[in-house]
Amino acid sequence: MKIGILQTGRAPDMLISQSGDYDEMFARLLAGQGYQFDTYAVLDGIFPESADTCDGWLITGSRHGVYEDHDWIAPLEELVRQISVSGKPLIGVCFGHQIIAQALGGKVEKFSGGWAIGQQQYEIDGSTMTLNAWHQDQITELPPNTQVIGSNDFCANAALVIGDNILTIQPHPEFTASFVADLIDKRGRGVVPNELLRAAQDKIDAAGPDDSGTFASMMTTFFNQRAPS
Repeated sequence: MKIGILQTGRAPDMLISQSGDYDEMFARLLAGQGYQFDTYAVLDGIFPESADTCDGWLITGSRHGVYEDHDWIAPLEELVRQISVSGKPLIGVCFGHQIIAQALGGKVEKFSGGWAIGQQQYEIDGSTMTLNAWHQDQITELPPNTQVIGSNDFCANAALVIGDNILTIQPHPEFTASFVADLIDKRGRGVVPNELLRAAQDKIDAAGPDDSGTFASMMTTFFNQRAPS
């Protein structure tokens, strides 16, 4: 099965050598499933020919906001709509979660409650999962034909199923605790309030394993059940 990764952001340059870029993180997360991954750097204007180019699709996170004025936002939204109609499976993470909702009629805003950084607990599809988050924006209005399958007290719309072929999630199953620690140091300072960064670092220092593997299994099941026959 060929998965097209629509890359909307990049890891900080100083971290790529040890952690890889965002597309590589997803390839590691979903390794061992027999997938072939093709990356399209949509933030550089590089798009696939059509929704049929790959068997399934995944949209990464980004430091950008989905409501920002970038030349690649509108064509990405159009591609999301084409994939939605095509029936091909589509998964969105963080920015990907938000751009899918926006493209299909939802609304995304800076959340008045501030940031979620580091390990957070969510109720997802009937189970409690601990996943790493890094976001201030949230989906505040859902698109039509959407089922909320994940939330917590801070993020009401943390995981969605839209129609029959779209799965989205606000936190980052591809982020390890060590990568979040590096983000705190390299990207968070001066952007996220210091007290939140300290609290997130304290959680990392005391953290046990997260449930990224559990959610990765959900992702593979979602892809495999909707793969073209």
